[in-house]
Amino acid sequence: MSERNTLIRSLHDLGLAAWFGGSLMGAVGLNGAARDEAATLTAADRIASSGWAKWTPVNAAAIGAHLFGGGGLLAVNAHRVATQQGVAASTTAKTVVTAAALAATAWARALGKKVELASSSDPEDAQQAARNPVDLEKTKRQLAYAQWAVPALTGCLVVLNALHGEQQRPAEQVPGMWERARHALPHG
Repeated sequence: MSERNTLIRSLHDLGLAAWFGGSLMGAVGLNGAARDEAATLTAADRIASSGWAKWTPVNAAAIGAHLFGGGGLLAVNAHRVATQQGVAASTTAKTVVTAAALAATAWARALGKKVELASSSDPEDAQQAARNPVDLEKTKRQLAYAQWAVPALTGCLVVLNALHGEQQRPAEQVPGMWERARHALPHG
């Protein structure tokens, strides 16, 4: 009933772990340390922006690994999604939450780039920021929400992943498939 899918499961889980953990550490540790150690708000913005910019390529790789692994898991478990009671619903929920986490991540990066440009000491960045002015306080508030939304949403994915693991137990598969088949019969 079950087969090993260690590589794709590892990509899925390690990618999600890095996405969740990195976003939580950034929101708590990086942003907090920047506020605590910087002499001015602009300096705090520069420090936090620098840290988040360094994390961006690692985060992109983590998200890519998670999505690749998730697609692989969906492919190898398609029969369970189609036949086991509850698996399609949890897969749909996981897909919706993943899309929301991706959107929050993209939104946070776009807002972070605006703050980065507005607080930069580089003359070229200052010129670009002048050409595209933003309400910095509003942007920073939105950025804070987005940066907290990412670990909240990816934390939900960790919980949904645990649910999927429970649904994959042999003791869950047979009754779940029987229940789905029973409901498909005309007089269920």
